[in-house]
Amino acid sequence: MPRLLLLLPALTYRAEAFLKAAQKINVNLTVGSEDPVHPFGPAFSNWLRLDFSNLEATTAVAVEFAKTNPIDAVVGVNDNTTVFAAMISEALNLPHNSVSSVLAARNKHRMRQILKSHGLPTPQFSVCAIDENPEVVLPRLNFPCVVKPLTLSASCGVIRVDDPQGFREAFARVRTLLKKLGLQDREEAGRQILIEDFLPGVEVAVEGLLTNGALRVLAIFDKPDPLDGPFFEETIYVTPSRFPPETQNQIGETLAQAALALGLREGPIHGELRINQKGIWVIEVAARSIGGRCSQTLRFSTGLSLEELILRHALRMNLSTLEREAKPAGVMMLPIRQGGILERIEGQEKAFKVAGIEELTITAQPGDLLVPLPEGTRYLGFLVARGESPEEVELALREAHRHLHVVVSPASPERQSSTPRFGVIQV
Repeated sequence: MPRLLLLLPALTYRAEAFLKAAQKINVNLTVGSEDPVHPFGPAFSNWLRLDFSNLEATTAVAVEFAKTNPIDAVVGVNDNTTVFAAMISEALNLPHNSVSSVLAARNKHRMRQILKSHGLPTPQFSVCAIDENPEVVLPRLNFPCVVKPLTLSASCGVIRVDDPQGFREAFARVRTLLKKLGLQDREEAGRQILIEDFLPGVEVAVEGLLTNGALRVLAIFDKPDPLDGPFFEETIYVTPSRFPPETQNQIGETLAQAALALGLREGPIHGELRINQKGIWVIEVAARSIGGRCSQTLRFSTGLSLEELILRHALRMNLSTLEREAKPAGVMMLPIRQGGILERIEGQEKAFKVAGIEELTITAQPGDLLVPLPEGTRYLGFLVARGESPEEVELALREAHRHLHVVVSPASPERQSSTPRFGVIQV
């Protein structure tokens, strides 16, 4: 059997889906992780200890392991582990994205620079150090603009500002967040803040698969809730898209151009794009699949899950078709609207009984510290629905969410200043 090295960080929603996918295909699985017991899954029977804070050391450990246990593919499941997967694959001469391309995809400033240099539509942007005086930065800004960290995901730390005072406050919040999460001690990107012009418009998410540089679009998700700020809370995704076929083709072509510019050539790709009267704009490109439990919306005509498809592709197994199941589906990432200590979530049974609801998963646990955006790093959970039309799916998700009532109690000052139980959840 071919051997797969699956890189699983301790803090990710993605572990369960990838582990299930690995069990369903004929593969010899080795899990590369920092701990043999995962917070979101079982203990690993075939485990390789890896340090995801040290790229060179981890690569050396994997290469040494491969001398007696030949590896056929390496797959990372989030932004950080995709870098390690690229480095290990390069050392083992396996099909891979270059390390530089994956690093560019996970660094929002570097991505902006590359897209601009290749002539792709890009908002005006600049970067500054977290300890820079915001008064020095103000003269070069256009309002409204968006302040964001360079490497965090799930809209964490992303804030729209409309005037100088709003910028001062947002800059201070992002700086405090980066220091609280300890990112300024880990890498240069954690000591910088990106500022870019706000782009109005409607946003979509795109899931795709790259093979030798060619992009196959697997799904386009509409985001029916407006994302205009001041914070950019992701909620509902629905597929198939309701945009005209011509627009959908243009969305796919724009993402393909962005991937090519960044140098990405292999494996899953997740894009966030905005559409307005001036065209289609790339907001983000990630060298990984869709985050959270959102992949549960995607089923393919061969019965494969998205994770099975990704693993088969990495192992160069047969993929007879990449056609997605035609039935509309959607997911709602349950937002955290009120901070405090989670006591309970009422109405779950009623929510699950709403017609069309297929899954309700609560990932936050009683006793957890809940932190809303922009400082929040996680979701309450996920709702998944299917229906006969995108409109029906959207209505089912909204109706189910209306049944949920989150009960929280105030957190002590000491608890409020602490890092949440699971730290930064990597979607």
